[in-house]
Amino acid sequence: MTRNKSLPLVLAGPILRHCDKDNFTLWLVTSKPLQQTQLHLHWHVQNLEPQKASQNIKKKYELTDTNCHHVALGLAAHQYLIHLHEPDLLPEQVLIHYQLIDEQQGHVFSSINQLNYHDEIQPSFVIKPNLERILHGSCRNPHHHSGDALVAADAQFEQQHDPQERPALLMLSGDQVYVDDIAGPMIYAIGQVISLLGLQHETFVKAPITSSEAINYQADAIYQRHKQLLPHTEYQAKTSLWRWYINHPIFTSSLAENHLVSLGEVSALYLLIWSPELWDLIDIPKELPGLGVIQQRRWYNEWQHLLEFKAGLTQVRRLFAHIPTYMIFDDHDVTDDWNLTAKWEMAAYGHPFSKRIIGNALIGYTLFQGLGNQPQHFEHQIKPLLNALFHAPTSAKHDTLIEALLSFEQWHYTLNTSPKVVVLDTRTRRWRSESNLGKPSGLLDWEALMDLQHELIDQSQVIIVSPAPIFGVKVIEAIQRIATMMGGSLLVDAENWMAHPGSANTLLSIFLHKKTPQEFIILSGDVHYSFAYDIGIRFRHGGPNIYQICCSGIKNQFPEKLLPIFGKLNGWLYGYFSPLNLFTKRKRLTIRGRRPNGHRSKRLVNQSGLGLVELNADGSPAKIAVLHADSSETIFVEPRKKAQD
Repeated sequence: MTRNKSLPLVLAGPILRHCDKDNFTLWLVTSKPLQQTQLHLHWHVQNLEPQKASQNIKKKYELTDTNCHHVALGLAAHQYLIHLHEPDLLPEQVLIHYQLIDEQQGHVFSSINQLNYHDEIQPSFVIKPNLERILHGSCRNPHHHSGDALVAADAQFEQQHDPQERPALLMLSGDQVYVDDIAGPMIYAIGQVISLLGLQHETFVKAPITSSEAINYQADAIYQRHKQLLPHTEYQAKTSLWRWYINHPIFTSSLAENHLVSLGEVSALYLLIWSPELWDLIDIPKELPGLGVIQQRRWYNEWQHLLEFKAGLTQVRRLFAHIPTYMIFDDHDVTDDWNLTAKWEMAAYGHPFSKRIIGNALIGYTLFQGLGNQPQHFEHQIKPLLNALFHAPTSAKHDTLIEALLSFEQWHYTLNTSPKVVVLDTRTRRWRSESNLGKPSGLLDWEALMDLQHELIDQSQVIIVSPAPIFGVKVIEAIQRIATMMGGSLLVDAENWMAHPGSANTLLSIFLHKKTPQEFIILSGDVHYSFAYDIGIRFRHGGPNIYQICCSGIKNQFPEKLLPIFGKLNGWLYGYFSPLNLFTKRKRLTIRGRRPNGHRSKRLVNQSGLGLVELNADGSPAKIAVLHADSSETIFVEPRKKAQD
């Protein structure tokens, strides 16, 4: 009880999720359970007939187990996913306000600081089925030195006094969290949040510790998890050139010193990623006694960057409360190199502790991200298992849920918009290499690619969301291929679409099919830099027109000194007129890079940002831009010569 009194009612959220004319979805976490709560939706309808008055429409919904999914993450952490689904639930192109009213707590959002824009007293949104403007991005690392582009997006919203000017949706295409790359001060904060909120603990099998209660968050364990806690292989791993020793690390991230392991840790991370209040309730020292000189310097740098990150969280929450937001995972949402090769899968899922670590990250993704995309996908198979685990946790229930999530095949989804949005799961339905289990797997297997083709048939225009770029920087892909031949696919993250011949050729055939859309826009992230390509079919007139738009990261960047080198090499070796293009898998395509702000030779942008795409009526991009954390904007200028000419 004392714990609850010291906590704010709302710990995280509200975050608008899947919203259209038939659906309203809202996510939040509270410190106390809500009881007899109502959701209020209201909007103003302007009557165009002079003799008839305008109307204020109000709808009230009692929240029940049918339309509100509740999970007790801990003693003082209650997650709610509110999902209303009925035909013509909400109007389109109208400003809609929403509010939660609880019998005991009153107006649930009233105590949240700076939640609304201008003089509004309730958060609001607009349903726009015709996508004219959309935001997209990926890779938000709290302790990276770059700025948070979501803060800049909120500042832009605040400047727009007409809510109709807001983009239709925000698409987050991967690495919303970095489960495998946690700063020292962040892991210290996670330990405090677990205690503060009474988050649930769990037991482990074949691990150095028997339960999550034994996890050490003090100086002697900071930056030491890869040595003290994370599991290793129990067989002799090998590559095409050499053999590794038996105790090779399963988790291959070079920054795994604070890789999260428990479900409580994953939950605490998500709350700290989205909640400004929690940071004010914990104490992170500027210096941590017991660290060595080098580690102390690293701690201080990360501590500074986390303070900058924390300062923008109030604005980020306001942004999420006012725009429908959709998400899909990439590797760091679970772990680096997740399912990259079949050999990695054998090692990771063959060890009970590593399987639990991966499963906990996937449970976290489900709760904090996946459920809100298409709630009905999880209704029958996953939600009952979530309810069972959090109602009365046991190790057996925990393992049953993880098994179900690892075999789940509904992570992908589509949005009923114009253009249609098709969001790909490129992590769990992989086309494994048949020649060598150590080679990279294809990002989609044959069945998944056929499902994709089915979604595209008879569509005139479409937006595909692929966490990794389908058409990337060719010179980097060539380096990854060389590393793969030498047995180093995990070392260079060789997980591009062209790394697997089967998936690459099948995907290219889909683009070349005469019944697929005439206008393709591909939104991607992952790579920590931004670029835009105009792509056409060689020796064919009349389309399709393909646009690859990559924006990464929201708060992350590529190593500053390397990217200009790769950019120049790519221009020299694989430029538009280079004959080397005829020896690649993309030889049937012509690819032209757009020029950032009209730059003569530059094609890659290495500055954190959020993508902004404005669309013409036919589904082609009218504007491709990146909104940077400092509120500046990079516009990708169309090539002088069309790609198909």
